[in-house]
Amino acid sequence: MDFNKQVIDEFRANNGQVGGYFEGARLLLLTTAGARSGRPHTTPLGYLPDGVERMLVIASAGGAPNNPAWYHNLKANPRAVVETGVLIFDVEAEVLEGAERDAAFARAVDGDPGWADYQAKTTRTIPVVALRVTGPPRDSAPSGGAYLKLVHDGFRRELALIRKELSDSGRPGLGVQLRINCLTVCQGLHHHHTGEDTMMSGLAEQHPTLAPTLERLAREHERVTVLLEELTQALSGEDPLKVRAEIERLVEELEAHLAYEEEQLIPILDLA
Repeated sequence: MDFNKQVIDEFRANNGQVGGYFEGARLLLLTTAGARSGRPHTTPLGYLPDGVERMLVIASAGGAPNNPAWYHNLKANPRAVVETGVLIFDVEAEVLEGAERDAAFARAVDGDPGWADYQAKTTRTIPVVALRVTGPPRDSAPSGGAYLKLVHDGFRRELALIRKELSDSGRPGLGVQLRINCLTVCQGLHHHHTGEDTMMSGLAEQHPTLAPTLERLAREHERVTVLLEELTQALSGEDPLKVRAEIERLVEELEAHLAYEEEQLIPILDLA
């Protein structure tokens, strides 16, 4: 419990970034209602991306003989809250069964053999739980500019993780989960830019002098869309070198775009 509290406090203080055991991992905070007490319980968990509307968590408990408390809480009440360090989501949990569970667990093992080690330690079949987003996200950013930077940094972290996974995979082809990680960040960037296009339309009305800046950002959004499409096409093949090249090209051009957008818009959004 003391270890979890330290991780939770560090997670919340640093927008999802932690050191120690979880450093460099995809981490979320899951808050469930106690199966008996109904009181909120928060647990840090590693997770697998599964599209922009779903995340997968694994009830390994380090290979212990019994399922963890958070799993029993979700079985009693599947509604929960997830914090990613960027956004806060209401979710509904579904325990995966049969072939769907087995495929998801195999994906996890393919990305990190440690999951197989946990399964080997216990006679229970380790459950895989899907957390499906059920409502619009929330955030705790103090201003519009802070929110924009928070979201941008979330994409930066995810792309850095994907680059590391590509470098560390050591495989001739692409793993299924690695493909899903890439496709999920592509979907997330597309949704983000769609929302930004709407925001920039409002800014154009309020700040006519921003017209040249907003026109440039719109063109850059179109360019990022092209890069995402080319990455998605590369992911349909089996050449990790091609995927790595497309990721590097996306990261380079996206970072220039994000930096310019932050420079131009954060002061305006903070004033608003």
